Amino acid sequence: MIDEPLARLRAAARRTRELALNRAGTGLGHQDADDDVGTIGTDGALGFDPFPLLEALHRNGVRAVVIGQVAGIMHGSTELTGDLDLLWDGAPAHAPALAAAFASVNARLIDEEGNPVATHPDSLLRLKVEFTSPGAAGDCCTPALAWGNLQVRECLDRAITAVDPGGLEVRYVSRDDLIRMRRAIGRPKDLRRADELDSSASDRRGPRLASHAP
Repeated sequence: MIDEPLARLRAAARRTRELALNRAGTGLGHQDADDDVGTIGTDGALGFDPFPLLEALHRNGVRAVVIGQVAGIMHGSTELTGDLDLLWDGAPAHAPALAAAFASVNARLIDEEGNPVATHPDSLLRLKVEFTSPGAAGDCCTPALAWGNLQVRECLDRAITAVDPGGLEVRYVSRDDLIRMRRAIGRPKDLRRADELDSSASDRRGPRLASHAP
């Protein structure tokens, strides 16, 4: 069992690439993902490698937080994924660094209507943009995006930082916040993955001792 979050993610990304190695392209993109299977069934799984973008975010000082199933994998989920979803604070002062990180990995941005937009700070001030890069595609969201009753901005403050031996730092959403996000979205894959994380958290805590009345 791999206990280090980034080592877990590297191993999962490698398994994803191996699984998709001999698979023909389907033409299905990030937004075409099945609500039960997820993006492992899309072309995003072909050559999936989130690390070039994660390294670019770190290199440019971007304090984006990994959410979605990549964060789930870092918390120990066994389900593979073919996308990388990000949450950042949406502050205009922080947009140039995020745009520079995307540009450095030749990412392309798409707005919520499916229209290409320039890899420019102003483009990132939307509620959400979709990005595609040679290694990973996904959503880049701000807290202004509706998440039901969930106060997503607070998730940024509670994010965890993982550091690998080479010095790469990756911020990712806490387990409890990810479970809440999953349940707020409510698709079959989200509820299943929330249950998995909830169950593994219970296993880590161990059995509760029964209380006895005096």
